[in-house]
Amino acid sequence: MAECGCSPVSTESAEQRRTLTIALVLNAAMFFVETGAGVIGHSTGLIADGLDMLADASAYAIALLAIGRGARFKANAAMASGVLLLLLGCIVLLDVVRRAISGEPPEGLLMVGVAAIALAVNATVLRLLNRYRDGEVHLRATWIFTRADLIANMAVIASGIAVLLTGIRALDLIVGAGIGLYVIREATEILSDARKARRADSECTSGSTAA
Repeated sequence: MAECGCSPVSTESAEQRRTLTIALVLNAAMFFVETGAGVIGHSTGLIADGLDMLADASAYAIALLAIGRGARFKANAAMASGVLLLLLGCIVLLDVVRRAISGEPPEGLLMVGVAAIALAVNATVLRLLNRYRDGEVHLRATWIFTRADLIANMAVIASGIAVLLTGIRALDLIVGAGIGLYVIREATEILSDARKARRADSECTSGSTAA
């Protein structure tokens, strides 16, 4: 009997591509929305969250490139995602310092509204990626990215409400710094997973060669 030409692997790869493409488009769109709103509303939290969206979109693009490639390529893709996230966290912390020295009070209502939209988007993406939370290292990295986004969105909403109620500008800076530190922690987790995957691939390759 003839084969249909659609193997489980190719079907799974197609599903991964579809999921990652949706995630990439949504995050790229929210990068422009959040960063623009952050600049207009003078919010470090929104700008940090927007840059996090850009990093996510880049991570999804890297993961798309890794589909169908070897284990070493996937581990390197995860490593690239982790480095990107680490760099982003450092940039966010530097921006917090800059705005602490010279900056205007943020618009609390704008922060809450835009962050709520971002939260809905990231919740949708996380649900799509949930099947990959214990999957291959490059796909797990995308799930970790998105999980970090949800925490950041909720923090921005909370700080926006606090700014509305108190008018204290420092609350936005604290949340921005918190997002930066959390992003750095998530980056170290991705990098740790990537190093383990590369080590496992090297051991597998050495074992095959010896055999």
